[in-house]
Amino acid sequence: MSKTLALTEKLIALSSVTPEDKGCQDELISLLTPLGFQCETIQSGDVTNLWARKGTAQPLLVFAGHTDVVPTGPVDQWQSLPFTPTHRDGKLYGRGAADMKTSIAAFVVACEEFIAAHPDHKGSIAFLITSDEEGPATDGTVVVCEQLKARGEQLDYCIVGEPTSVDLLGDTIKNGRRGTMSGKLTIKGVQGHIAYPQLAKNPIHLVAPALAEMVAEVWDEGNGYYLPTSWQMSNIHSGTGASNVIPGTAVIDFNFRFSTASTAEGLQQRVHAILDKNGMDYDLKWTIGGHPFLTPKGELSDALGAAIQSETGLTTELSTTGGTSDGRFIAKICPQVVEFGPPNASIHKIDEHIEVRFIDPLKNIYRRTLENLLT
Repeated sequence: MSKTLALTEKLIALSSVTPEDKGCQDELISLLTPLGFQCETIQSGDVTNLWARKGTAQPLLVFAGHTDVVPTGPVDQWQSLPFTPTHRDGKLYGRGAADMKTSIAAFVVACEEFIAAHPDHKGSIAFLITSDEEGPATDGTVVVCEQLKARGEQLDYCIVGEPTSVDLLGDTIKNGRRGTMSGKLTIKGVQGHIAYPQLAKNPIHLVAPALAEMVAEVWDEGNGYYLPTSWQMSNIHSGTGASNVIPGTAVIDFNFRFSTASTAEGLQQRVHAILDKNGMDYDLKWTIGGHPFLTPKGELSDALGAAIQSETGLTTELSTTGGTSDGRFIAKICPQVVEFGPPNASIHKIDEHIEVRFIDPLKNIYRRTLENLLT
């Protein structure tokens, strides 16, 4: 059994459902310390974070990831126990196999091999690991980044081990993520009997033209890396349940998935302008789940792409699709952030798994990237 596979299995066996770490980071510390890493545990609430750094020189390449996993769902629907690493048909099954304990194991073994082959390598290597990526993400990577910024630590490159590949290992790198911003819009009307509409004010009728306008609005055209910004309604709530009552309020939940072609503030202003133009009495509460980030094609993506090409023969694709990730926090203190990891088809699902044939090549890609950047 390869070192990467053995470590992956050891990590899967630790039932680190967010925000629990269950000893995963202690295992990493035991492996990184002999390699020369200075390891620091940063506790925040119930969340365990690890910052481990080897070297003081620039450039600094950071491997970032999370030890927490999502809940298993109904255990009786799994073909094997979710925290018992199990092999079937060339696949390794277990919660976290794809998201993202294989990547973390591959990070560690790649560094071990690289340092053994290049003990006098230039620059520095670091790990930023949290147990709060799958949860609220308020006590995890964001806390570590704030501390690093306060210390004046300069990050040059960061690879986040998210499962980005689609069909084959290496086919996709994420070089950015869209932002997410939600709104809860409450339209105020006047409740009344449906037979006497002149004595009431129907909030559904009042808001309909504005909603139609927002559906038709072109919020931006996107850019060379992003599709146009998307605005979608997710819920509309109104009425008492009776068919003869005009409701007094209507509540609409909506969400923007927006690119670097727009700003959260600009989108908010445009929504308010449409609502105000339509003359409604309303309340609107905003929640920004994450700002977009983008790393244009450059030194880091080229080094990782070359490593993928050497290891797999594939020409990788840069992509910004998908939801948010901790990359949004790291991008505030690091100019080049990309995400790369194994295929993502089974993440968060019953019987999560990774094909065993991808495990050592993933480690090799990370090692080759170290060689491309730090030798």
